[in-house]
Amino acid sequence: MSKILIFVIFLTAFAACKEKPRQEILTEKEQEVDKGLDNVHQKKREAKKNFRTFENLADTTFVRLADFSDGFAFDMRYATDNNFLKEKVYDCAECYTRVKTVKALLAANEEFEKNGVKIKFYDCYRPNSVQYKMWEIVPNPQYVANPVKGSIHNKGGAVDITLVTLEGKELDMGTDFDFFGKRAYHDNFDLPQEILDNRKLLKETMEKHGFWSMRTEWWHYNLQGAHKDPIANFKWECE
Repeated sequence: MSKILIFVIFLTAFAACKEKPRQEILTEKEQEVDKGLDNVHQKKREAKKNFRTFENLADTTFVRLADFSDGFAFDMRYATDNNFLKEKVYDCAECYTRVKTVKALLAANEEFEKNGVKIKFYDCYRPNSVQYKMWEIVPNPQYVANPVKGSIHNKGGAVDITLVTLEGKELDMGTDFDFFGKRAYHDNFDLPQEILDNRKLLKETMEKHGFWSMRTEWWHYNLQGAHKDPIANFKWECE
């Protein structure tokens, strides 16, 4: 057989291999992985279609956060008695806030996810009528904002949050939510390095996306400029 003929046969075989469909070239295991990734991406695309958009919504409109993303976790403490009041003050567990706050939270959470974590909410917008309930239980401005003046929670610009892994495990922040003591202060550095690192990740990322922190509460964040919004008493419906 001539060298030319051998070369032609080689080229023909090589071309045939290149033209093979991708799924025929992949091993069975690789095909399963590839199919799994396709399914994940497809589910994300389908879920995104079901979420609301911000089209025709004013930045001050109150909306339900879960209608815009499924990338958050929730533990709405005031819809239970697992809080410092020891009483349930919300009729049902929902996280509502203003559109501009939601936009900032979505941007922050997108960055958190790159670090393998996501935001978990303890409290969001709080109707002023609920603020009055809280004041009746604990009429102490050190722990509860006077409802006459209101809090930024009542204006739809404050959230109480922590971080959890993408699987839902809480990061160690040193105290539970609504722990009133020096251990919860941002400027208390007498804590294990892991706790300091977790708080730093939370604080720096939230500040990067337009929030500012409260010195004595590692979980509390206010959207910049939200203090200018009016106190609201919008109430959501419970199913």
